[in-house]
Amino acid sequence: MRLIALFNLKPGVDPQAYTQWAKTVDLPTVNGLASVDSFRVFKSTGVLGSDATPPYQYVEIIDVADMDQFGADVSTELMQKVAAQFGEMVDVTFLTTEEICA
Repeated sequence: MRLIALFNLKPGVDPQAYTQWAKTVDLPTVNGLASVDSFRVFKSTGVLGSDATPPYQYVEIIDVADMDQFGADVSTELMQKVAAQFGEMVDVTFLTTEEICA
């Protein structure tokens, strides 16, 4: 399953501080989970064909190999700490997806 997180930084959160935390804490921790095949973070740069501001500043893509194991992995004390730190910095919507065409 692919999880997609769409989010904006909360007011007052420094983008450089978030990026540093994502690189040094979030990425290595989540990519180290047995249930995760891949975890990547993207910064939105625009809306294709428009001068509009993107509705979300950031996008995370998490490819989960085993959802049952993922549930166990994110229940650990370490992941609860990482999730709490993430929640202090962002307003996020998590989407679960199912591939319908390849």
